Amino acid sequence: MAARTRALSEPSASPEVVAAVFHGVSVSDAMAILVVEQVDGVLRVSWSNERAGTLLGYGVADLHAVPVEQLLPSLRGGELKLLLRRERTVHMTLPVRCASGALLDCSVAAVPVPPPAGKRWTVRLLSTANEAERALRATADAHERRFATLTERSPVPTLLSEQGMRLGHVNDAFCALVGRQAEQLLGTGWMDAVHPEDLESVIEQAVAVLEGGDREVRARLVRDDGSERSTVIRFAHVFTPGVGAGFIGTIEDITDRLAFEARLAYQANHDPLTGLPNRTLLAEHVAERFRPGAGGLACIFLDLDNFKVVNDSLGHTAGDALLVEVASRLRSTVRPGDLVARFGGDEFVVVCQHVTEDDAVALAERIGLALHRPLTLSGVELHPRASVGVTVQTAEHRAAEELIRDCDIAMYQAKAGGKGRITVLDSQARAQARDKLRLVADLREAIDRRDVTLMYQPIFSTADGSAVAVESLARWHHPERGPISPSTFVPLAEESGLVSALGLLVLDETCRQLAEWDRRLGADAPQRANVNVSALQLDVNLHGYVQSALCRHQLEPSRLSIEITESALMKDPASARAVLLQLRDLGVQVSIDDFGTGYSSLAYLRHLPVDCLKVDRSFVAELADGHPEITSAVIALARSLGLCTVAEGVETREQAEELARLGATYLQGFSLAAPLTGDEAATWFADR
Repeated sequence: MAARTRALSEPSASPEVVAAVFHGVSVSDAMAILVVEQVDGVLRVSWSNERAGTLLGYGVADLHAVPVEQLLPSLRGGELKLLLRRERTVHMTLPVRCASGALLDCSVAAVPVPPPAGKRWTVRLLSTANEAERALRATADAHERRFATLTERSPVPTLLSEQGMRLGHVNDAFCALVGRQAEQLLGTGWMDAVHPEDLESVIEQAVAVLEGGDREVRARLVRDDGSERSTVIRFAHVFTPGVGAGFIGTIEDITDRLAFEARLAYQANHDPLTGLPNRTLLAEHVAERFRPGAGGLACIFLDLDNFKVVNDSLGHTAGDALLVEVASRLRSTVRPGDLVARFGGDEFVVVCQHVTEDDAVALAERIGLALHRPLTLSGVELHPRASVGVTVQTAEHRAAEELIRDCDIAMYQAKAGGKGRITVLDSQARAQARDKLRLVADLREAIDRRDVTLMYQPIFSTADGSAVAVESLARWHHPERGPISPSTFVPLAEESGLVSALGLLVLDETCRQLAEWDRRLGADAPQRANVNVSALQLDVNLHGYVQSALCRHQLEPSRLSIEITESALMKDPASARAVLLQLRDLGVQVSIDDFGTGYSSLAYLRHLPVDCLKVDRSFVAELADGHPEITSAVIALARSLGLCTVAEGVETREQAEELARLGATYLQGFSLAAPLTGDEAATWFADR
């Protein structure tokens, strides 16, 4: 001890060296000590005690001039790095070259000096000249090297306890994970790296493993810099004879995975443009707070008025900027704790709790004022407005989705009332809306089951009075409500997105019926069937649907006439003309239904590829009052354009005679023949 004290008191020992020596002594029982330091990439002995000089036969000054590689000749190149590690103390049995050139077998322990000492190690040397000691040391080193080979370079952070909760080994990956050196973690020091809130559960699982079996636990590890890593620690039982029960722990760092999953969850539940919760999160939020029979939960549904005008005139970039600004104004207007969600497009929903209907309306009014503040986009000043629907939960609401749905209905009522309005859904409107929804569901089922049937009304030629065609008329007999008028269920199908399915059913069933009549009646079968097409069906798919139905039932295209209302054609004349040209090229006849009730340009009519005009029944009815002017004009117009005409709604013989005199090509009406089922029509045509 006196020798060590003298050496440390020499002026050549810097404070850093003194700290390094004391650190090395504190973790080692060796007395021959070197301090090795890397300076400019070269490893040198920066300090040594007298014991080291005596052991190796050097004077103190001479030893400092010897390169470390010369002292440890068996370590070549990168092998020296295996001894001088930054993460842990390393023990090796190595030959050390003495001053005489002889090799002295020594147990070498290299202890890294903690920061901020730089790249500095305390190295202690212990001679293993005794044979028994050498054998024991070699055996111990062999075991340690085998374990080190398996674990120290493994990327999986690993702990080893051979007895109880005290660690005997940690690998580099675990040291790197928690940012600490092995010496700080061995024994029970590793528990300091476990988050205090998770320590109890970690200890509980580790103790259970000591009794046998495997366990795992989710825990946060606290790094030396205070940051946290989320991990899963998996413990496995080990038993060492003569020592006792311990465990091996492997750690999976799941911090990045959890962060990635959190980002995915956020993206799945939030609108990417505004950052607001989306429809999915809205539904979850309302469902969590909805209590059947309770009250105080309100939804405010907003739809921006004239948003399409902004998109069309200023561009989608300006439209997106408007949506972002609306989202910001909504957030700043609602109360803390209220949810603001983007329902889709230009629709937003605010959900608030513990409010009355008056409270909800007052909030809706504040929102309207906030939205209406001026906003400049692309140099244009805007004053946004919204149609707002308000619904407060009542005893009638049985599920959370009903509350949102009613709020949506109220918004559409507000928009129908003139935009920029706030509407509270009353019980009568709610009942009507729910009845409509039930009817839509029933219609969907009826279409799927083909319970929507067809009637066929004959069409007569004025030339000889013969029946030459039929018009297909859809009929729906509700099992509880009885017959539902087409004027009710056809618009319902258009509003609910069922019109395409309904139209395909009518088209296919008409073609099937024509084919069946051909088999039963031969030449007496109707020459053609007229099928009505909704404006919503007038798209690029119509040609393919018609062609497919004709092919499926092996019919010539001339057996089919497609009827389209004048108002449907005028919604987008250019697009409609393209669709009609495809049908004309296929060989299908095209008729304009209800002609004269719309506002089509007669000049444009000349360029439409149509074959026939149907005179609306309202004009035919005027014949009985002595006003044939419009009917006569339509028939004359059709004749001048080379088109045939069908006068519908003929109710009396006098009307039929007058229409024939005016030059109508075909007649259709109850006075001539009522609509018939497929079987009734077959019998009717056979009898004629």
